[in-house]
Amino acid sequence: MKKYLIGLGIIFVLGTGFASLNAYRRVVNTSFGPGEHLEYRVHYGFINAAEAVVDVSPTLYKVNERPCYRVNVDGRTVGAFDLVTRIRDTWRSYIDTSAILPQKFYTNLQENNYRKEENITFNHETNTVKAEERTERDIFKVPDNVHDLISGYYFLRTIDFSKLSNGQIIEVPAFYDDTIYNMKVRYRGKDVVKTKQGKVNVLKLNPVLPQNKLFKDEESIRIFVSDDLNKIPVKVEVDLWVGSMVMDLKRNGGLKQPLHFY
Repeated sequence: MKKYLIGLGIIFVLGTGFASLNAYRRVVNTSFGPGEHLEYRVHYGFINAAEAVVDVSPTLYKVNERPCYRVNVDGRTVGAFDLVTRIRDTWRSYIDTSAILPQKFYTNLQENNYRKEENITFNHETNTVKAEERTERDIFKVPDNVHDLISGYYFLRTIDFSKLSNGQIIEVPAFYDDTIYNMKVRYRGKDVVKTKQGKVNVLKLNPVLPQNKLFKDEESIRIFVSDDLNKIPVKVEVDLWVGSMVMDLKRNGGLKQPLHFY
């Protein structure tokens, strides 16, 4: 389950690069802002397994002398699933409002007996990240415009998908758990998804996954993003070696424009 939740985080860490101006690029963002609120429900087969809440704080924060959005992602198991695997995870990213890059990243993972709490500070001028609590190796060299697990997802929402062709792959570097990842997502065109609120037009995205023991193949995760100004995931399907999981948007608020159902 831990790997699955990290996988859900990873699917948010995808995007492409823009030209830098001095140390920082400038990214036009019309898709999200302070006060956005998203709630998701995760099903494993017919079982209600977990829930997640994604919040953009209504207040901006100054980090490294840069104005930032503060984004919280909280995930937890529920019901019978919680009796087998108890998870209480929090990820928090402070995302530069101009460059849509992370300035600080916080994780607090509580998964059965596993515990991890860490603060990561990004320095985009020196292309380094610092693990604040470390006593041994605490500085890591990273590529230009590197992302964390959350900021890459928000950067993805600034992309104009109308300029991409079906099958085109977007790449972005991301740093997590002492490792640099070359994250990839394949654009799969447009579709319509049926939800409890009605049908909604979506863009189809497939994170390209390396061979592993959790997911069936490299396109085992399918993300259906609203084909509108918001570009929020309304549904995520995950094929595992044992069963499948589906994440549905349950509630939303503070969007740039209301979701259009029909």
